Amino acid sequence: MDAGTFEPWRSAVGDGVLAGLGRVSGRPVCVWTQDVRHRGGSLGVAGGETIVRTIRRASRAGVPVIGLPQSGGARLQEGVAALGAYGAIFREQTIARVAQITLVRGACAGGAAYSPALGDFVVMSGPDARLFLTGPKVVEQITREQVSSEELGGPQVHAANGVSHLFGEDERSAVDRVRELLGYLPSRLRGPLPVVPAHDPPPGSPGDHLPASTRQVYDVRDVIAALVDGGRHVELSARWSRNMVTTLARLDGRPVGVIANQPRYRGGTIDSMASEKGGWFVDLCNRLGLPLLVLVDTPGFLPGANQERAGVIRYGAALLRAFARATTPRLTLTLRQAYGGAHIVMNSRDLGADLTLAWPDAQIGIMGARQAVAIINHRELAAGADASEFAERYASTMLAADIAATEGFVDEIVSPEETRDRLIRALELYRCRSE
Repeated sequence: MDAGTFEPWRSAVGDGVLAGLGRVSGRPVCVWTQDVRHRGGSLGVAGGETIVRTIRRASRAGVPVIGLPQSGGARLQEGVAALGAYGAIFREQTIARVAQITLVRGACAGGAAYSPALGDFVVMSGPDARLFLTGPKVVEQITREQVSSEELGGPQVHAANGVSHLFGEDERSAVDRVRELLGYLPSRLRGPLPVVPAHDPPPGSPGDHLPASTRQVYDVRDVIAALVDGGRHVELSARWSRNMVTTLARLDGRPVGVIANQPRYRGGTIDSMASEKGGWFVDLCNRLGLPLLVLVDTPGFLPGANQERAGVIRYGAALLRAFARATTPRLTLTLRQAYGGAHIVMNSRDLGADLTLAWPDAQIGIMGARQAVAIINHRELAAGADASEFAERYASTMLAADIAATEGFVDEIVSPEETRDRLIRALELYRCRSE
């Protein structure tokens, strides 16, 4: 909280829960926390009611709520009533109409681990933060598996599986991450977004970060930094499915969510985990009312038996569904290539994108030129024809971005240098929705 702004409420109830109202960067927020020194932080009926009423109060007031759980779960001495307390918390979280952030500082088991996952953002603080449904002792009793609490639910585990979205090396840095995160969020879902003075991006063209050859990789985060205010963005779940980047940034002082294929990992292909991550982020931005900027550079979905077994069809459909259902403003920019189902699923025109742009050298089609001519011209190639000539001709007549633009599948071809201004002007159309 900002210094001197915290005001406790229900303090006489106690029961290991402290809650109240304060301000973060001048904005009102509600907060609740558990004291692990009180019966190990176990949740009882009275403490559960305080948490429920705090979330409800935040939702009715239209302010974000921050939870700081540290608990071994439901209080054994209170039996099923303690389970009921967790059920009431889960319901209140599910129906809340405000952003919910959880800062995990210590061990959270059982219901205390479910609760963070029901919110919008999870920040883990320091090496001792833990999240697991059942602790190491229970795991050993039931499965005979010996595992440490860190291996079971430490920050590295949940950074890789997407449960945790941000991490702070210590409590101070974790708190700073929470305060920074709040700066991008509306006070209530789909409410007015926090506006700050605009800052120019770093000098140079966004296109400078793309290599000449489509076979060379690059870091799409450099392109993002070249487009957004001050080059600054807050990447969420950076270690989960690295071939899909999900980050919060600002354009002209206003928050946006950016989702992008990452050629640096797996060539930017979309696999089952990338689809799951993308679907989660699109749903999150739509829930909050954050406009979406989609940067596309993908050769397609990752093929293979492992992907089919992993349910890539189901997860890919979930990403497609998330875009198709989203009502927040959505802008798509194809940087270099977009083929097949991956072109469709990355917020294509026919999924309802509000604006589709492409850079001049981008290629869009069913598949890459080499793969296409191997099918179309297989007889000529078998007779010794030069595959590169066929591929070059196919690329120029079927894949060039200006062809997609002529047919209306891309709204406009823009240079990298004019892209930022074009995006800002496009989003100006939708400001009246949230202001």
